[in-house]
Amino acid sequence: MEDIQKKLGIIGRSKEIRDLVDIILQVAPSDITVLIYGESGVGKEVFAHALHMVSKRAQKEMLSLNCGAIPESLLESELFGHTKGSFTGAIESRKGYFELADNATLFLDEIGEMPLSTQVKFLRVLETKEFMKIGAEKTTKVDVRIIAATNKNLQDLVDEKKFREDLYFRLKAVALEIPPLRKRRQDIEEFALHFASLYCKNNQRPPVEFATDAMNLLYEYPWPGNVRELKNAVETAIALSRNGLLTADSFRNLLRIDGRAPAKNLPVRLNKSSDEVERDFIYRALFELKKDILELKEMVSNLTVNNGQFGDFHMSMANDDRDDLNVDKVEKELILKALQKAGGNKRKAAMYLNISERTLYRKLEKLGFEDFDAK
Repeated sequence: MEDIQKKLGIIGRSKEIRDLVDIILQVAPSDITVLIYGESGVGKEVFAHALHMVSKRAQKEMLSLNCGAIPESLLESELFGHTKGSFTGAIESRKGYFELADNATLFLDEIGEMPLSTQVKFLRVLETKEFMKIGAEKTTKVDVRIIAATNKNLQDLVDEKKFREDLYFRLKAVALEIPPLRKRRQDIEEFALHFASLYCKNNQRPPVEFATDAMNLLYEYPWPGNVRELKNAVETAIALSRNGLLTADSFRNLLRIDGRAPAKNLPVRLNKSSDEVERDFIYRALFELKKDILELKEMVSNLTVNNGQFGDFHMSMANDDRDDLNVDKVEKELILKALQKAGGNKRKAAMYLNISERTLYRKLEKLGFEDFDAK
Protein backbone atom coordinates (compact mmCIF):
# COMPACT_ATOMS: atom_id res chain seq x y z
CA MET A 1 0.00 0.00 0.00
CA GLU A 2 2.85 2.42 0.82
CA ASP A 3 4.34 1.92 -2.65
CA ILE A 4 0.97 2.64 -4.25
CA GLN A 5 0.50 5.78 -2.16
CA LYS A 6 3.98 6.99 -3.06
CA LYS A 7 3.25 6.47 -6.74
CA LEU A 8 -0.01 8.40 -6.40
CA GLY A 9 1.56 11.21 -4.37
CA ILE A 10 -0.68 10.60 -1.36
CA ILE A 11 0.97 11.12 2.02
CA GLY A 12 -0.34 9.62 5.24
CA ARG A 13 -0.44 6.36 7.17
CA SER A 14 -3.71 6.96 9.00
CA LYS A 15 -6.57 4.53 8.54
CA GLU A 16 -8.69 7.29 6.99
CA ILE A 17 -6.17 7.85 4.20
CA ARG A 18 -5.65 4.15 3.57
CA ASP A 19 -9.42 3.67 3.29
CA LEU A 20 -9.60 6.50 0.76
CA VAL A 21 -6.82 4.94 -1.31
CA ASP A 22 -8.75 1.64 -1.33
CA ILE A 23 -11.85 3.41 -2.67
CA ILE A 24 -9.79 5.22 -5.31
CA LEU A 25 -8.34 1.93 -6.56
CA GLN A 26 -11.85 0.46 -6.75
CA VAL A 27 -13.59 3.26 -8.65
CA ALA A 28 -10.77 4.71 -10.76
CA PRO A 29 -10.99 2.17 -13.62
CA SER A 30 -14.63 3.11 -14.28
CA ASP A 31 -15.96 6.40 -15.65
CA ILE A 32 -18.24 7.04 -12.69
CA THR A 33 -18.43 10.63 -11.48
CA VAL A 34 -16.65 11.29 -8.18
CA LEU A 35 -17.36 14.09 -5.71
CA ILE A 36 -14.56 14.99 -3.28
CA TYR A 37 -15.47 16.72 -0.02
CA GLY A 38 -13.04 18.42 2.31
CA GLU A 39 -12.09 21.63 4.04
CA SER A 40 -9.92 24.12 2.23
CA GLY A 41 -6.29 23.02 2.16
CA VAL A 42 -6.76 19.27 2.72
CA GLY A 43 -5.43 18.39 -0.73
CA LYS A 44 -8.54 17.53 -2.72
CA GLU A 45 -6.74 17.97 -6.05
CA VAL A 46 -4.08 15.46 -4.96
CA PHE A 47 -6.78 12.81 -4.63
CA ALA A 48 -8.31 13.84 -7.95
CA HIS A 49 -4.92 13.36 -9.62
CA ALA A 50 -4.62 9.95 -7.96
CA LEU A 51 -7.99 8.92 -9.39
CA HIS A 52 -6.88 10.01 -12.84
CA MET A 53 -3.47 8.32 -12.63
CA VAL A 54 -4.95 4.85 -12.08
CA SER A 55 -7.80 5.29 -14.57
CA LYS A 56 -7.94 4.18 -18.19
CA ARG A 57 -7.58 7.86 -19.15
CA ALA A 58 -4.18 8.27 -17.47
CA GLN A 59 -2.36 8.56 -20.80
CA LYS A 60 -3.93 12.01 -21.25
CA GLU A 61 -3.46 15.00 -18.98
CA MET A 62 -6.11 15.79 -16.37
CA LEU A 63 -7.43 19.33 -16.81
CA SER A 64 -8.38 21.38 -13.75
CA LEU A 65 -10.70 24.36 -13.43
CA ASN A 66 -11.56 26.24 -10.24
CA CYS A 67 -15.18 27.36 -10.61
CA GLY A 68 -14.78 29.89 -7.81
CA ALA A 69 -11.73 31.58 -9.33
CA ILE A 70 -13.35 32.60 -12.62
CA PRO A 71 -15.88 35.44 -12.90
CA GLU A 72 -19.44 34.22 -13.40
CA SER A 73 -19.65 36.01 -16.74
CA LEU A 74 -16.68 34.02 -18.08
CA LEU A 75 -17.26 30.58 -16.56
CA GLU A 76 -19.66 29.35 -19.25
CA SER A 77 -17.21 30.29 -21.99
CA GLU A 78 -14.37 28.59 -20.11
CA LEU A 79 -16.34 25.37 -19.79
CA PHE A 80 -18.07 25.15 -23.16
CA GLY A 81 -16.04 27.42 -25.42
CA HIS A 82 -17.36 29.97 -27.91
CA THR A 83 -17.38 30.88 -31.57
CA LYS A 84 -15.77 33.96 -33.06
CA GLY A 85 -17.94 37.04 -32.67
CA SER A 86 -20.42 35.34 -30.33
CA PHE A 87 -19.99 38.16 -27.80
CA THR A 88 -17.98 41.32 -27.30
CA GLY A 89 -14.33 40.39 -26.99
CA ALA A 90 -14.70 37.00 -28.74
CA ILE A 91 -12.07 37.81 -31.37
CA GLU A 92 -11.48 34.14 -32.15
CA SER A 93 -13.19 30.80 -31.65
CA ARG A 94 -11.89 28.77 -28.76
CA LYS A 95 -12.42 25.38 -27.22
CA GLY A 96 -13.73 25.09 -23.68
CA TYR A 97 -12.52 22.74 -20.98
CA PHE A 98 -15.04 20.04 -21.87
CA GLU A 99 -13.79 19.83 -25.44
CA LEU A 100 -10.14 20.03 -24.38
CA ALA A 101 -10.69 17.20 -21.88
CA ASP A 102 -12.25 14.85 -24.44
CA ASN A 103 -11.20 11.26 -23.64
CA ALA A 104 -9.53 12.54 -20.48
CA THR A 105 -10.49 13.72 -16.98
CA LEU A 106 -11.83 17.14 -15.98
CA PHE A 107 -11.42 18.21 -12.36
CA LEU A 108 -13.85 20.95 -11.30
CA ASP A 109 -12.86 22.47 -7.97
CA GLU A 110 -15.24 24.58 -5.85
CA ILE A 111 -18.21 23.14 -7.73
CA GLY A 112 -20.53 24.74 -5.18
CA GLU A 113 -19.62 28.15 -6.63
CA MET A 114 -21.02 27.28 -10.07
CA PRO A 115 -23.96 29.59 -10.98
CA LEU A 116 -27.39 27.97 -11.36
CA SER A 117 -27.56 28.98 -15.03
CA THR A 118 -24.33 27.11 -15.73
CA GLN A 119 -25.42 24.13 -13.63
CA VAL A 120 -28.27 23.47 -16.08
CA LYS A 121 -25.87 23.16 -19.02
CA PHE A 122 -23.36 21.19 -16.97
CA LEU A 123 -26.04 18.65 -16.05
CA ARG A 124 -26.87 18.24 -19.72
CA VAL A 125 -23.25 17.35 -20.48
CA LEU A 126 -23.27 14.74 -17.73
CA GLU A 127 -26.48 13.19 -19.03
CA THR A 128 -26.03 13.41 -22.81
CA LYS A 129 -22.25 13.82 -23.21
CA GLU A 130 -22.83 16.74 -25.55
CA PHE A 131 -22.96 20.51 -25.30
CA MET A 132 -23.27 23.61 -27.45
CA LYS A 133 -20.60 26.29 -27.60
CA ILE A 134 -21.67 29.87 -27.06
CA GLY A 135 -22.75 31.14 -30.48
CA ALA A 136 -22.67 27.69 -32.11
CA GLU A 137 -25.53 26.17 -34.10
CA LYS A 138 -24.77 22.52 -33.46
CA THR A 139 -23.78 20.39 -30.50
CA THR A 140 -20.38 18.90 -29.79
CA LYS A 141 -20.03 15.37 -28.41
CA VAL A 142 -17.41 14.59 -25.78
CA ASP A 143 -16.28 11.71 -23.61
CA VAL A 144 -15.13 13.24 -20.32
CA ARG A 145 -14.73 11.77 -16.85
CA ILE A 146 -15.79 14.32 -14.22
CA ILE A 147 -14.24 14.68 -10.78
CA ALA A 148 -15.71 17.53 -8.73
CA ALA A 149 -14.65 18.94 -5.38
CA THR A 150 -16.09 21.29 -2.79
CA ASN A 151 -15.46 22.57 0.71
CA LYS A 152 -19.16 23.31 1.15
CA ASN A 153 -22.11 21.14 2.14
CA LEU A 154 -23.93 20.75 -1.18
CA GLN A 155 -27.05 19.41 0.54
CA ASP A 156 -27.31 22.71 2.43
CA LEU A 157 -26.92 24.59 -0.85
CA VAL A 158 -29.69 22.44 -2.35
CA ASP A 159 -31.96 23.29 0.59
CA GLU A 160 -31.14 26.98 0.06
CA LYS A 161 -32.00 26.68 -3.66
CA LYS A 162 -28.41 27.58 -4.59
CA PHE A 163 -27.55 24.20 -6.09
CA ARG A 164 -29.66 21.94 -8.29
CA GLU A 165 -30.78 18.78 -6.55
CA ASP A 166 -30.66 16.69 -9.74
CA LEU A 167 -27.07 17.78 -10.36
CA TYR A 168 -26.16 17.04 -6.75
CA PHE A 169 -27.46 13.47 -7.02
CA ARG A 170 -25.67 13.03 -10.32
CA LEU A 171 -22.35 14.22 -8.90
CA LYS A 172 -22.33 12.21 -5.69
CA ALA A 173 -22.40 8.79 -7.34
CA VAL A 174 -19.19 8.20 -5.40
CA ALA A 175 -18.25 10.60 -2.61
CA LEU A 176 -14.81 10.85 -1.04
CA GLU A 177 -14.49 12.84 2.17
CA ILE A 178 -10.94 13.97 2.93
CA PRO A 179 -10.56 14.38 6.71
CA PRO A 180 -8.98 17.58 8.05
CA LEU A 181 -5.42 17.35 9.31
CA ARG A 182 -6.50 17.76 12.95
CA LYS A 183 -8.38 14.44 12.66
CA ARG A 184 -5.34 12.54 11.40
CA ARG A 185 -2.55 13.92 13.52
CA GLN A 186 -0.44 10.82 13.01
CA ASP A 187 0.18 12.10 9.46
CA ILE A 188 1.57 15.49 10.54
CA GLU A 189 5.16 14.35 11.04
CA GLU A 190 5.28 12.63 7.65
CA PHE A 191 3.91 15.75 5.95
CA ALA A 192 6.36 18.04 7.75
CA LEU A 193 9.38 15.90 6.84
CA HIS A 194 8.20 15.62 3.24
CA PHE A 195 7.68 19.37 2.81
CA ALA A 196 11.02 20.14 4.46
CA SER A 197 12.89 17.71 2.24
CA LEU A 198 11.18 19.02 -0.90
CA TYR A 199 11.82 22.66 -0.04
CA CYS A 200 15.50 22.11 0.74
CA LYS A 201 15.99 20.14 -2.47
CA ASN A 202 14.24 22.74 -4.65
CA ASN A 203 16.13 25.64 -3.06
CA GLN A 204 19.59 24.04 -2.87
CA ARG A 205 19.64 24.16 0.92
CA PRO A 206 21.18 21.58 3.26
CA PRO A 207 18.69 19.26 4.99
CA VAL A 208 17.08 20.44 8.22
CA GLU A 209 16.04 18.62 11.37
CA PHE A 210 13.03 19.13 13.62
CA ALA A 211 13.65 19.47 17.35
CA THR A 212 11.31 17.46 19.57
CA ASP A 213 9.57 20.61 20.83
CA ALA A 214 8.95 21.72 17.22
CA MET A 215 7.33 18.44 16.25
CA ASN A 216 5.28 18.47 19.47
CA LEU A 217 4.01 21.95 18.63
CA LEU A 218 3.09 20.90 15.10
CA TYR A 219 1.32 17.84 16.47
CA GLU A 220 -0.75 19.83 18.99
CA TYR A 221 -1.68 22.70 16.66
CA PRO A 222 -5.25 22.38 15.20
CA TRP A 223 -4.25 23.36 11.63
CA PRO A 224 -7.33 25.33 10.51
CA GLY A 225 -5.64 25.74 7.11
CA ASN A 226 -4.89 22.02 6.97
CA VAL A 227 -2.05 20.61 4.84
CA ARG A 228 -1.61 23.86 2.92
CA GLU A 229 -1.00 25.78 6.16
CA LEU A 230 1.50 23.16 7.36
CA LYS A 231 3.39 23.35 4.07
CA ASN A 232 3.59 27.15 4.23
CA ALA A 233 4.70 27.07 7.87
CA VAL A 234 7.48 24.56 7.21
CA GLU A 235 8.77 26.43 4.16
CA THR A 236 8.74 29.80 5.92
CA ALA A 237 10.44 28.38 9.02
CA ILE A 238 13.24 26.94 6.88
CA ALA A 239 13.62 30.17 4.91
CA LEU A 240 14.04 32.15 8.14
CA SER A 241 16.24 29.63 9.93
CA ARG A 242 19.93 30.30 10.48
CA ASN A 243 20.97 26.73 11.05
CA GLY A 244 19.73 23.27 10.26
CA LEU A 245 17.54 22.85 13.34
CA LEU A 246 13.89 23.91 13.52
CA THR A 247 12.59 24.44 17.06
CA ALA A 248 9.20 25.38 18.49
CA ASP A 249 10.32 29.02 18.37
CA SER A 250 10.73 28.64 14.61
CA PHE A 251 6.96 28.17 14.29
CA ARG A 252 5.27 30.09 17.12
CA ASN A 253 4.82 33.39 15.29
CA LEU A 254 3.85 31.61 12.07
CA LEU A 255 0.77 29.96 13.58
CA ARG A 256 -2.51 31.16 15.06
CA ILE A 257 -1.74 30.12 18.63
CA ASP A 258 -4.05 31.14 21.51
CA GLY A 259 -6.32 33.04 19.16
CA ARG A 260 -3.52 35.25 17.80
CA ALA A 261 -3.17 35.74 14.07
CA PRO A 262 0.20 34.70 12.64
CA ALA A 263 2.68 37.53 12.52
CA LYS A 264 3.21 38.90 9.01
CA ASN A 265 6.53 40.66 9.34
CA LEU A 266 7.75 39.83 12.82
CA PRO A 267 10.78 37.61 13.36
CA VAL A 268 10.24 34.12 14.63
CA ARG A 269 11.53 34.86 18.13
CA LEU A 270 10.63 37.95 20.10
CA ASN A 271 13.29 37.72 22.83
CA LYS A 272 15.91 39.47 20.69
CA SER A 273 17.70 42.77 20.67
CA SER A 274 16.40 45.58 18.49
CA ASP A 275 19.29 45.01 16.07
CA GLU A 276 18.41 41.33 15.76
CA VAL A 277 14.73 42.14 15.26
CA GLU A 278 15.57 44.64 12.53
CA ARG A 279 17.91 42.17 10.85
CA ASP A 280 15.26 39.44 10.88
CA PHE A 281 12.74 41.87 9.45
CA ILE A 282 15.15 42.61 6.60
CA TYR A 283 15.77 38.90 6.03
CA ARG A 284 12.07 38.24 5.67
CA ALA A 285 11.55 41.22 3.36
CA LEU A 286 14.44 40.02 1.19
CA PHE A 287 12.99 36.52 1.15
CA GLU A 288 9.62 37.82 -0.08
CA LEU A 289 11.36 39.97 -2.70
CA LYS A 290 13.43 37.00 -3.82
CA LYS A 291 10.25 34.98 -4.36
CA ASP A 292 8.77 37.76 -6.51
CA ILE A 293 11.96 38.10 -8.56
CA LEU A 294 12.30 34.34 -9.09
CA GLU A 295 8.70 34.20 -10.29
CA LEU A 296 9.33 37.05 -12.73
CA LYS A 297 12.56 35.44 -13.97
CA GLU A 298 10.66 32.23 -14.66
CA MET A 299 7.93 34.15 -16.50
CA VAL A 300 10.52 35.98 -18.63
CA SER A 301 12.30 32.70 -19.35
CA ASN A 302 9.10 31.02 -20.48
CA LEU A 303 8.19 33.95 -22.68
CA THR A 304 11.58 33.93 -24.41
CA VAL A 305 11.81 30.19 -25.05
CA ASN A 306 8.49 29.91 -26.88
CA ASN A 307 10.15 29.61 -30.30
CA GLY A 308 11.55 33.09 -29.93
CA GLN A 309 8.06 34.59 -29.89
CA PHE A 310 8.95 37.04 -27.16
CA GLY A 311 12.60 37.64 -27.96
CA ASP A 312 11.90 41.23 -28.96
CA PHE A 313 10.21 41.88 -25.65
CA HIS A 314 13.10 40.31 -23.75
CA MET A 315 15.61 42.52 -25.55
CA SER A 316 13.54 45.65 -25.02
CA MET A 317 13.48 44.95 -21.29
CA ALA A 318 17.20 44.26 -21.20
CA ASN A 319 18.07 47.46 -23.06
CA ASP A 320 15.50 49.71 -21.44
CA ASP A 321 17.25 52.13 -19.10
CA ARG A 322 14.54 52.82 -16.55
CA ASP A 323 15.43 53.73 -13.02
CA ASP A 324 11.82 53.43 -11.93
CA LEU A 325 11.45 49.82 -13.08
CA ASN A 326 10.02 47.68 -10.28
CA VAL A 327 8.56 44.22 -9.77
CA ASP A 328 4.93 45.29 -10.28
CA LYS A 329 5.73 47.14 -13.52
CA VAL A 330 7.69 44.23 -14.96
CA GLU A 331 4.92 41.81 -14.03
CA LYS A 332 2.33 44.07 -15.65
CA GLU A 333 4.33 44.28 -18.88
CA LEU A 334 4.88 40.52 -18.99
CA ILE A 335 1.19 39.78 -18.52
CA LEU A 336 0.06 42.33 -21.10
CA LYS A 337 2.57 41.03 -23.64
CA ALA A 338 1.42 37.44 -23.08
CA LEU A 339 -2.25 38.42 -23.41
CA GLN A 340 -1.58 40.32 -26.62
CA LYS A 341 0.35 37.38 -28.06
CA ALA A 342 -2.49 35.04 -27.06
CA GLY A 343 -5.11 37.29 -28.68
CA GLY A 344 -6.77 37.81 -25.32
CA ASN A 345 -7.03 34.07 -24.64
CA LYS A 346 -6.27 33.85 -20.94
CA ARG A 347 -5.63 30.13 -20.98
CA LYS A 348 -2.94 30.52 -23.64
CA ALA A 349 -1.48 33.53 -21.86
CA ALA A 350 -1.20 31.52 -18.65
CA MET A 351 0.58 28.76 -20.59
CA TYR A 352 3.02 31.28 -22.07
CA LEU A 353 3.76 32.58 -18.58
CA ASN A 354 3.88 29.07 -17.08
CA ILE A 355 1.46 30.02 -14.33
CA SER A 356 -1.95 28.60 -13.52
CA GLU A 357 -5.01 30.21 -15.03
CA ARG A 358 -6.27 30.93 -11.53
CA THR A 359 -3.04 32.81 -10.75
CA LEU A 360 -3.41 34.82 -13.95
CA TYR A 361 -6.98 35.83 -13.06
CA ARG A 362 -5.81 36.89 -9.60
CA LYS A 363 -3.01 38.99 -11.06
CA LEU A 364 -5.36 40.56 -13.63
CA GLU A 365 -7.77 41.49 -10.88
CA LYS A 366 -4.93 43.05 -8.88
CA LEU A 367 -3.87 45.05 -11.94
CA GLY A 368 -7.45 46.03 -12.80
CA PHE A 369 -7.46 44.13 -16.11
CA GLU A 370 -10.25 41.57 -15.51
CA ASP A 371 -11.93 42.60 -18.78
CA PHE A 372 -8.76 42.81 -20.88
CA ASP A 373 -9.40 43.09 -24.63
CA ALA A 374 -6.47 42.27 -26.92
CA LYS A 375 -7.73 44.82 -29.44
